[in-house]
Amino acid sequence: MGFYATSVFPHFMDWTMGTRRFRELRQESLVSARGAVLEIGFGTGLNLPHYPPAVTSLTVVDPAVLLPQKVIRRIAAAPMPVQVVHLSAERLPFEEGRFDCVVSTWALCTIPDAVAALREVRRVLKPEGTFLFLEHGRSDNAAVARWQDRLNPLQQRIGCGCNLNRPIDVLVRKAGLHVHQIERFVFSGVPRIVGEMYRGTAGPS
Repeated sequence: MGFYATSVFPHFMDWTMGTRRFRELRQESLVSARGAVLEIGFGTGLNLPHYPPAVTSLTVVDPAVLLPQKVIRRIAAAPMPVQVVHLSAERLPFEEGRFDCVVSTWALCTIPDAVAALREVRRVLKPEGTFLFLEHGRSDNAAVARWQDRLNPLQQRIGCGCNLNRPIDVLVRKAGLHVHQIERFVFSGVPRIVGEMYRGTAGPS
């Protein structure tokens, strides 16, 4: 990764995605997390303050090392033990059925093979476990979706691999996860091409 990807973009994203509305969405989306939790696409640790007391341990995976000093401080302030593993989510080094809950917030847009990562999510979840996701993705408005397709190559460059047009619900189901609940909404205050949100829960059964 170059200077932009390691030093410029992470600061911009940490600032943008740490604003009040993003914090509120994280809080709302993580309220049912519990037990042993795996978070894929950890980024700079913005979810850490929003995990509820029911979370007993947190394992986080991300291939990149972003804003390390800031991440160290955030982990030190976390109320639960946190294990950091630097790898991509397509091949997780954990046994089947290890986790009570897996979390993904604004990460499936960037993982190169999102379906492979979601199949791994299904594998490492306990049979009664829950996958909590909060993602942006493909619009159900045809005109907006066409613009997402047109601008996606540019977005991949300036967003360090981020895709605008992934149909998150389709990917979750394709990986063999059963969607229990899903909410679609448009995030206010940002262009609609990046503000089409998917929030929901899924599980192995």
